[in-house]
Amino acid sequence: MENNDGEWKAEQERVTGITKLLTSHIRGLSEELGLHRMDVVDMRKDFWEEVTVNFSSPDDLGETSTSLRQQSQILNERERHHLQSSKALKKYKKLVVSPYFGRIDFSEGSDGEQEQIYLGIGSLMKDNGTFLIYDWRAPISSLYYDGAPGPTAYDTPSGPVSGTMNLKRQFVIDDGKIEVMFDTGVTIGDELLQQVLSHSADDRMKSIVATIQKEQNAIIRNDKSRMLVVQGAAGSGKTSAALQRVAYLLYKYREVLQADQMLLFSPNPLFNSYVSTVLPELGEENMQQTTFQMYLEVRLGQEFQLEDVFNQTESLLNAPDGPEAAIRRKGIAYKSSVAFLDVIRRYVNLLEHEGMLFKPLMFLGRAIVGKEEMERKFYSYDPTIKLANRIELMTGWLLKKIADFSVEERNSEWVENQIELLDSSEYQRAYNLMRRKQRGKEEGFDDYETEKDLLARHLVSQRLKPLRVWIKRGRFVDVKGLYSTLFTDRELMETLNAGNSLPAVWDGICSQTLDAIAEGELCYEDATPFLYLKELSQGFRTNTLIRHVIVDEVQDYSPFQLEFMRRLFPRAKMTVLGDLNQAIYAQGEVLGDLASLVSVYGEENTEVISLTRSYRSTYEIVEFTRSMIPGGEKIVPFNRRGEEPLLSVVDSKSELLASVEKDIQELHSQGYHYVAVICKTAQESAEVHEELLSRIPVRLVTKETPNFQKGTLVLPAYLAKGVEFDAVIIYDGSAERYNRESERKLFYTACTRAMHLLHIYCLGEPNRFLTSASKQSMIAESAQS
Repeated sequence: MENNDGEWKAEQERVTGITKLLTSHIRGLSEELGLHRMDVVDMRKDFWEEVTVNFSSPDDLGETSTSLRQQSQILNERERHHLQSSKALKKYKKLVVSPYFGRIDFSEGSDGEQEQIYLGIGSLMKDNGTFLIYDWRAPISSLYYDGAPGPTAYDTPSGPVSGTMNLKRQFVIDDGKIEVMFDTGVTIGDELLQQVLSHSADDRMKSIVATIQKEQNAIIRNDKSRMLVVQGAAGSGKTSAALQRVAYLLYKYREVLQADQMLLFSPNPLFNSYVSTVLPELGEENMQQTTFQMYLEVRLGQEFQLEDVFNQTESLLNAPDGPEAAIRRKGIAYKSSVAFLDVIRRYVNLLEHEGMLFKPLMFLGRAIVGKEEMERKFYSYDPTIKLANRIELMTGWLLKKIADFSVEERNSEWVENQIELLDSSEYQRAYNLMRRKQRGKEEGFDDYETEKDLLARHLVSQRLKPLRVWIKRGRFVDVKGLYSTLFTDRELMETLNAGNSLPAVWDGICSQTLDAIAEGELCYEDATPFLYLKELSQGFRTNTLIRHVIVDEVQDYSPFQLEFMRRLFPRAKMTVLGDLNQAIYAQGEVLGDLASLVSVYGEENTEVISLTRSYRSTYEIVEFTRSMIPGGEKIVPFNRRGEEPLLSVVDSKSELLASVEKDIQELHSQGYHYVAVICKTAQESAEVHEELLSRIPVRLVTKETPNFQKGTLVLPAYLAKGVEFDAVIIYDGSAERYNRESERKLFYTACTRAMHLLHIYCLGEPNRFLTSASKQSMIAESAQS
């Protein structure tokens, strides 16, 4: 409904008053922080002058300890107050620009007094405790997102509160001035969404809490499910909702939950940069962010040259169709499956009875303990003891063997030679170290033989130190040999596969796997199964500090990887977000449907929410792209109109480059700051970047690129996942570049990155995903006509 001038004036007067109050708070806090900072610095400088240090007697020691504790507590209290004031100052500086974005008038019960509730990204109170602005995460704020004028209710920790909403109003406030104000009904008004979505990608993932939709709010405020699965169409706001969910959980459970107890698994480092501003914009610290590949590198990077998912994808995209590529795809599918997960579990159970492999303990070319002796010892333990517990017992036994060996080794010839070769500085260092160790003991340095014996003991201990570390880390278990056995012993695999058929190309899969391992390499599809076997056989390293895990682009993870995460973070709840239509990696195809995700924690512990409305792209782009994929008719475009996608067919590479160059220049002249030239592969991206760079400024994005920067970016389609751009140029969407059915989702993903403009060039005949699109009117006049 339209607002009259009187209402507008009254609302503006309130905004002006709030702005003045915030400005006053900012001024006061800035002065206070300056004084606090000087105070803390002075306290640190004078810390020891305020403390009486005396260790002469037990009483003096106690007095010193008390004095230290008191001064430390005072300093900690000042620093804590300084930190709280700093956070408040940051919040007020955000609020002063745009204090709030919504208002609801609510009357509790049937005859309660009406209260005007204003919502912003942070709360603001009067001195008497009355709220001037409510935080968007407060329980009552859910009415703004879920409710409509009329009877309504909201949940609180003490139970539901019902009443009547008499008004729902939205604002756009900039620099203390109301730019837009309107009253709305059930959903967030299209006017506000239109304004936010029409902005450049320059604002990227900045706070848009004012535009949270009802279905997104259900994601944000869900705190009961052990696992929350969000299946969302491209541009449906699932990542934004997930990050705002983090902010909500940190707000609601602020007494027990910290940002460093939440972990985001993102698709690539570029995405980490892309979302890095979101939580700070909402007044929260950033949570931990990593990629699954980074975790694998930490755990396996010292043993193998690890392939990552990008190299795996690049290899498959560039490989010619043939038996080798087919074998690789079949191998990826099997190793990513629940069937292979069960094989590993059965294998570990079998190893408790037979087949365990060990590496000998070697020192200077001699075996301290051989493989056979280790195997006999392992199977001498009570068979009811689990494998990982036996490894712990083996660790203690082997360390005892090392201790015994070190005593015998002190008289070895190499030790005597080493003592003779010590230069004066090394000798003095060893001598001083041994003196410290011997302090308080009767044994001293009174004669040469004692000194020699102590130095020998020191040298042997130092030389054996790496071996002791090796034992403590369980490296004596031959995990590489155990994993390789699965691909050398077909009879064993058929037994472990529990009657299920192995892939028809099993021999080829074995050959490819063993060849890579022999070269010291581990394919991406082997990394998680290998690590899972390593963990089960050596003792699973769990992380109990993490309380919430968020997995973005979950369609690119295999069931095997998700089960591994569940074991890795046993105390954590999990939120997984993805779009099955964007499953562009080979192992992601194994996931298939939502049933595999639900099975991770079980149906009773899992909730699934689907987002079907797409907000990122214009109506025309969504209408076009949804026709590329099966089931695309379920995607609902938001009614933000724009230009039709454009398809241009060219005859030559030189014409293609000239057209792309001209396109980029025109886009920048029109004010589009984030433009992407999306190629199929990294190899093609590098070639196109080199060609364009001699003509116009462009940046190449690789898998190592850490920052999302303004300008024109050239990148492969699989690195564009999860990111959005003002305009997208598909470099070559021809039938020659995209012809396999497995590349349909890759092409769809590339096209759905565009917010405002999509231009597809084809060097020759367009691919079949384009020709099957419903919007044939989009095809521009081509060079062939």
